[in-house]
Amino acid sequence: MQLEANQPVSPELLYAQKPQSALQQFWFYFRKNKGAVAGLCFILFIVTIAILANFIAPHSPSEQFRGSLLMPPVWMEGGSWQFILGTDDVGRDILSRLIYGARLSLLVGVVVVVLSLILGITLGLLAGYFGGIIEAVIMRVVDIMLALPSLLLALVLVAIFGPSIVNASIALAFVALPHYVRLTRATTLSEMEKDYVVASKVAGAGNLRQMFINILPNCLAPLIVQATLGFSNAILDMAALGFLGMGAQPPTPEWGTMLSDVLQYAQSAWWVVAFPGIAILLTVLAFNLMGDGLRDALDPKLKV
Repeated sequence: MQLEANQPVSPELLYAQKPQSALQQFWFYFRKNKGAVAGLCFILFIVTIAILANFIAPHSPSEQFRGSLLMPPVWMEGGSWQFILGTDDVGRDILSRLIYGARLSLLVGVVVVVLSLILGITLGLLAGYFGGIIEAVIMRVVDIMLALPSLLLALVLVAIFGPSIVNASIALAFVALPHYVRLTRATTLSEMEKDYVVASKVAGAGNLRQMFINILPNCLAPLIVQATLGFSNAILDMAALGFLGMGAQPPTPEWGTMLSDVLQYAQSAWWVVAFPGIAILLTVLAFNLMGDGLRDALDPKLKV
């Protein structure tokens, strides 16, 4: 194609003319979604805060200042720079508890997503690759789990094993499992019909190599998107369990537990419920926006 000397060249045309690595291609399509970039920036900000919580938090999350109960934020009358976002009903600094709560919420999200992703991929590959009775058993159990409300099922599991942050994380990983199983099975069935799988089987590749070396890498794109969205669901569900008293137990600085502890002060001291709620809202929104950008960047149908 010939271009005139003064004719402007679009970024898309330059992109098509220059060879790009896989990472460059991913970033080219990801950054076109401004909301996804904003979500990624916020997530990096939260992760940085969580890692450096010991250094940037002004106070210990469990330290009580008995002379400063329900102190308002610094910009309100009666506020103090010592407690920028105010204090709760027992005099703990809200900002410090939010910072340490970010660490706990992100850790819970990682644990839930990793556990459910590993088990979901394994069961989905088994169901899609072998079929038959194995597929029937796995998918019928998944259908039963999907027929139950996820939060209700998590509450039942936590009630059986006892309320704690560990048991709540395991319960949330269990209830998130069906989505990864069904998605992995569907992509496996699609890949099984392609020529490279048939050729590899003719060449003598074993079942484990077929599933985890040949098929699984080609199923990762939708799983990455689902894992990102599952991360936000894990944070939101853990906050709900904490609010109901079935997750992290006081005085653990977890956002949902922070809401539950001070719910009776919602009208007289709005800041004790507003700031943890805003933290949950922004974090979940950021992960959802980033998941939408990942879908745009990893789905080849959207690159045409």
